[in-house]
Amino acid sequence: MKTFLFNNKKLKVAAVTCGNLIELSSVSDEVFAKKMMGEGFAIEPTSKQIVAPFDGKIAFVFPTKHAIGLISNQGIEVLIHVGIDTVKLQGECFEAFVSEGQSVKAGENLLTVDFDGIRKLGYLSTTMVVVTSGQTQDITYVKMTGDVVQGDPVLEIKIR
Repeated sequence: MKTFLFNNKKLKVAAVTCGNLIELSSVSDEVFAKKMMGEGFAIEPTSKQIVAPFDGKIAFVFPTKHAIGLISNQGIEVLIHVGIDTVKLQGECFEAFVSEGQSVKAGENLLTVDFDGIRKLGYLSTTMVVVTSGQTQDITYVKMTGDVVQGDPVLEIKIR
């Protein structure tokens, strides 16, 4: 009789900033709320730092610095999108500390964001973290809502 070993590895995706964790379906951007980009979560930030949610590599930093794509060491792709319609700020209020192709560790600083400035300019600061690599059927939420500190586990993705 053969014994089969099952892959029980999971990637933990952590909060990228401190704040109030909210369900993606309640954000003010329909593309994210209807999960057209993928499954994930959002945070109403109380901290200026955006950090890596896991160990991996920077896939891209959008020229306006409002969005960063990451690939975990296991190949899971995630988008961090800071604010609603903040692409219109053309990089104002954002300072990036990483670049495409750079390796990062969980908790490493990716961006500093002037969220007060974003709000004063009339934009929402809601920050979305979305799994874009089609792994949504393998996602388990560790926490759905409430206060989080950067680095707190929010969801787990079963690695196939």
